[in-house]
Amino acid sequence: CRMSCADTRLVCHSEMMNINSLNTKHMYNTCDTSRIHQSGRNVVTWAKRPNRGKSLLQRTVRAPEDDPLLKEIEQKINPVEAVRMVQWYPGHIAKAEQELKEQLRAVDMVLEVRDGRIPMSTRHPSIPKWVGSKPRVMVLNRRDMVSDDEAKAWSAFFKERGHSVSWTNANKGDGVASVVKHALQVSEKMNAKRTSRGLRPRPVRAVVVGFPNVGKSALINRLLGRRMADSAPRPGVTRSLRWMRIGGELDLLDAPGIIPMSLKNQNAAQKLAMCNDIGEASYVASMVAAALLATFDTLPDGDRILNKVEKRYGIPIDGCTVEDYVLAVAEKHFNDEPERAGQRLLRDFRSLEFGRLCLELPEDFEKSKHC
Repeated sequence: CRMSCADTRLVCHSEMMNINSLNTKHMYNTCDTSRIHQSGRNVVTWAKRPNRGKSLLQRTVRAPEDDPLLKEIEQKINPVEAVRMVQWYPGHIAKAEQELKEQLRAVDMVLEVRDGRIPMSTRHPSIPKWVGSKPRVMVLNRRDMVSDDEAKAWSAFFKERGHSVSWTNANKGDGVASVVKHALQVSEKMNAKRTSRGLRPRPVRAVVVGFPNVGKSALINRLLGRRMADSAPRPGVTRSLRWMRIGGELDLLDAPGIIPMSLKNQNAAQKLAMCNDIGEASYVASMVAAALLATFDTLPDGDRILNKVEKRYGIPIDGCTVEDYVLAVAEKHFNDEPERAGQRLLRDFRSLEFGRLCLELPEDFEKSKHC
């Protein structure tokens, strides 16, 4: 293990403003990146962005006994409870989820789209219950961001558990033919039953579900062969349910991204943030970037990935905590602004600067009863 994770907590903006208003001769501007130095070392580092409403506290304050200002700051900060790193549930999702559950009664099959880099973190725990016995095809998107070995391992993992899997790159259309093939197989079985009952054949009705920004609308546009569903590389673009017909054999229902109301598994929530599958307003980029570096270090190919990180930013990693490394990137490249450094680290990961890789491995979920 090349890196360690220091104690990190979020501090509410109101608490930081209380600290700022201390009746002393010292004043610190929390609208800019600020550092407090004592005896030649950093005692505490925080970053405040006006549009965040939260501040990043990088390490617990240990104030010298002879500095009353720092002691008072320590007393203000330490009692603040750490809040969740990631929490996001836009209002339109609750409405869309209720409408989706009502529409599911009318569909014949479900296309569940997941992010291939984090197949388990983009699993909605309620979908199996909502779907029931209806056929479900698992579409693992972003095939271009995952190595061949990782894709094979995840395909085998889901196949062993009885799931049909299609890998796609919805932006370019790769793998879409496999999704159509699965849908037509369901159509044939369904209409064979209808014919045996004396009913006329009809198009199979499929709903496309999944977390925000995993590629649902891009997949639908590829299936249709034209741009019908709004698609953009950010969460929350699709906000209402909409039916569309593909030829005469398949009707598709495009649904907004759905997420659990409470992100209880913060490890999974962090990965959603790393992969841009959740709104930026829900997390602090510098903290998520630190968690990303820690995740790299746990992967089998972690040394190679971290070597690429070192080469990209020109800063050695060995001996650093992940939080300190984000601060070092900020100091060297971003005018001491950790948020900008965190945003760059995340953007570089998403644009494959560190290579094609999964942040989750099948062996970590061998004992899981749900997939």
